[in-house]
Amino acid sequence: MAAGLFGSYRVLLAPMAGVSDAAFRTLCIEQGADLTYTEMVSAKGLSYANEKTRHLLELAEGERRVGVQLFGHEPATMASQAAWVEDVLGDKLACIDVNMGCPARKIVTKGDGSALMKDPVLAETIVSAIRESVSCKVTAKFRRGWGEGDETAPEFAKRLEQAGVDAVTVHGRFATQMYKGRSDRGAIARVKGAVTVPVVGNGDVRTAQDALDLVADTGCDAVMVARGAQGNPWIFSQVKSAFDGCEPPEAPSARDRIEMARRHARLLNARDPRSVVRMRKHAMWYVAGLPDASRARGLINDCSTLDEFERLFDRIVQHVEALAERDEL
Repeated sequence: MAAGLFGSYRVLLAPMAGVSDAAFRTLCIEQGADLTYTEMVSAKGLSYANEKTRHLLELAEGERRVGVQLFGHEPATMASQAAWVEDVLGDKLACIDVNMGCPARKIVTKGDGSALMKDPVLAETIVSAIRESVSCKVTAKFRRGWGEGDETAPEFAKRLEQAGVDAVTVHGRFATQMYKGRSDRGAIARVKGAVTVPVVGNGDVRTAQDALDLVADTGCDAVMVARGAQGNPWIFSQVKSAFDGCEPPEAPSARDRIEMARRHARLLNARDPRSVVRMRKHAMWYVAGLPDASRARGLINDCSTLDEFERLFDRIVQHVEALAERDEL
């Protein structure tokens, strides 16, 4: 495999709105993520000194460096807030990443996220403005193209490279696909062939083999894991073992998964007891595939406090282990 992003980062946790908070990043770091990213942060929100927005910049436990992903479409605002983030985080900041890939309707209707792929001149201007305002690495994350069937990523990447970007992350779907269909590795390979800066491959990395195949098929310099890490922070240790040619770590047991969910809930509660309700979606990912998971999901929706989650996790473990003992008999 080629040298990793910035010389050392090979396996990255993607910026995911409502998912990549400090609690989740802590678990992914412990499992071997080389670099983690914040949830996407609104440059406009930062410019208004919005405390809810600034809260997204808090570092996770054990997070020596972090990537901060900004979204917006106003070059001056993006540049000024990138400079502010760098001033606040100092050497803890690995890079400013520009979100040019989010396909969510509420983002693109404002001209942000993947809507920037429809205006490559503006995208180039944003990268140039940020590049002039910060000394840290500047990266951009985008998709295969905007409209399905119209691949613009290679040319788009070349424009961003000319504007001064230090690396790009490519998701192999078109924006209008959202998350349907398969991520096209060929698109990532074509971007890799079009630029000289490091290219990070993203899309449908759910197993260590997926990561190995992505690198083999595209020549990408690093792999970014998104939905494959939801309820599965172990994927980072699995991918790194595969990259190193080592025996894969043992797959987590049902108890392991529930105990990780328990720790996740405790981390959320320790930061802010009001945020523990965010554990509902995480808990549903952790229980996916376990016996009677559908019933567990219904009970998860009734949990609002740490104590309620703790009691439910106890019940799930007891139920799964009782079923296992019955099968052994």
